[in-house]
Amino acid sequence: MARIIVVTSGKGGVGKTTSSAAIASGLALKGKKTAVIDFDIGLRNLDLIMGCERRVVYDFVNVINGEAKLNQALIKDKRVDNLFVLPASQTRDKDALSKEGVEKVLSELDALGFDFIICDSPAGIETGALMALYFADEAIVTTNPEVASVRDSDRILGILDSKSRRAENSESPVKQHLLLTRYNPSRVVHGDMLSVADVEEILHIPLLGVIPESQSVLNASNKGEPVILDADSDAGQAYQDTVARLLGEDRPFRFLEEEKKGFLKRIFGG
Repeated sequence: MARIIVVTSGKGGVGKTTSSAAIASGLALKGKKTAVIDFDIGLRNLDLIMGCERRVVYDFVNVINGEAKLNQALIKDKRVDNLFVLPASQTRDKDALSKEGVEKVLSELDALGFDFIICDSPAGIETGALMALYFADEAIVTTNPEVASVRDSDRILGILDSKSRRAENSESPVKQHLLLTRYNPSRVVHGDMLSVADVEEILHIPLLGVIPESQSVLNASNKGEPVILDADSDAGQAYQDTVARLLGEDRPFRFLEEEKKGFLKRIFGG
């Protein structure tokens, strides 16, 4: 059975699509057959982050409507074996998704032997977001360490507990993970940002990963390459740790402390 994981948040702009691409790529690099689906109907950014926008012929909605077979719409990643992208439609609206249609696609992916299905959810609680989380076995709740983002994530936790298929069927609840993005220890020290402990105290869900604020994330996005493939960057390493924990490995958390400046940096700045 495929593990269906939704990457979700209450607030936009927290790095869900970046995280979906990085985590899906990381799982595939670990030998897991992985599909990543863009649920943001009408906008569609996942294919840009994955660098496959020019290869989109059919999309998620085409498959749901029977206008294309799943194999026609899935885009095989050129860099990583076992990784496939199912892009969103840019020309339809959110109502193009139906529970029956989404369930059909997820069942087909399961039948094709996928180990993981990563659902890149739009922000908030509109149709696309609710559809992405409805079928999830697990949720990676993505938030920045600032009050509005964390508050909105708390609302998403309530929806996961009440509006998922697991909740409807009185099954075990959706397993919840916390992913903290754009973390800057120096801003925490100066009181401009919530600490990891602050966020954990508010949300009360297990911490899966802490992704540092990093120029490498923007650089990777501009190149159409998941940042996890940049193994020399702090963000890439943090996503590698996150994937390892998702697979059950015990990894220490890094990039939580302010970097101590060396003697020359203290004198000359930088």
